[in-house]
Amino acid sequence: MLHIVACIKQVPDTKIIKMNPKTNTMDRSSAPAILNPYDSHAVEEAVRLRSRYGGVVSVLTMGPPPAVKAIKKCIEIGADEGYMITDRAFAGADTLATSYALTKALQKIADIRPIDLIVCGKMTIDGDTGQVGPGIARRLDMPPLTSVNKVAEINREEGYAIVHRKLEDGYEVIRSTLPCLLSVEKDINEVPYSSLPNMLRAARYQPIIWSVADLGEIDKTQLGLKGSPTIVSSVWAPQKPQGGKLLEGSYDEQIRQLLDVVLTRKELFEAQAGAGGGAS
Repeated sequence: MLHIVACIKQVPDTKIIKMNPKTNTMDRSSAPAILNPYDSHAVEEAVRLRSRYGGVVSVLTMGPPPAVKAIKKCIEIGADEGYMITDRAFAGADTLATSYALTKALQKIADIRPIDLIVCGKMTIDGDTGQVGPGIARRLDMPPLTSVNKVAEINREEGYAIVHRKLEDGYEVIRSTLPCLLSVEKDINEVPYSSLPNMLRAARYQPIIWSVADLGEIDKTQLGLKGSPTIVSSVWAPQKPQGGKLLEGSYDEQIRQLLDVVLTRKELFEAQAGAGGGAS
């Protein structure tokens, strides 16, 4: 039976989030937490593959207790079961430490039910690195297939997958052995509205939750801040543009105002050039 695991993350909605003007850091409390948009497409693709080939779709996340909401959203999309690892020891993890912790959880899941395919979103909107998926694949010694925008075939019996990888000028067709890891693009599918039965099931669903102690033999020096060599030296918000003029009136009036500004600046430039003297 095909077992697909989607790795997901709860993130702040970056369309709403604000910056703290005193610390120049993101004020995560200013925005609601949502399922990472790329990950919603990963879960949807896993559900579609289950519809084609049968099997089970699991989701896995690492985060604080409120991240349970992201798992419930995945159940709404159609996932069968959810796992969450949460512990203060995971706090402050960069992509290296995150991939290590998720790998340990995936190994524990595989002990329960062997994993054929891992699906991740291309990246998270709060980090934009795209490193966690390939990091997991490297630790599990499986092929990482990135920028996937189509899964053409999964053949569990013969042990291979055929996917399309998005390129700037087209796509390439890749055949990989199973198990493998896919990092998917947003355009791989459209995530439909959740069905009422899935919404009701999600409201009642309680995921399996593990702490560090539940993951068995683990190197705690590779977790959280201790296992994170990445250093963010500074963060700042872009400066707001100063000055400027708001164009008003009809479209034609705005065009005339814009031409006045352009011509005025052109005359000023020519006057400055003339003051500098002509070429000898």
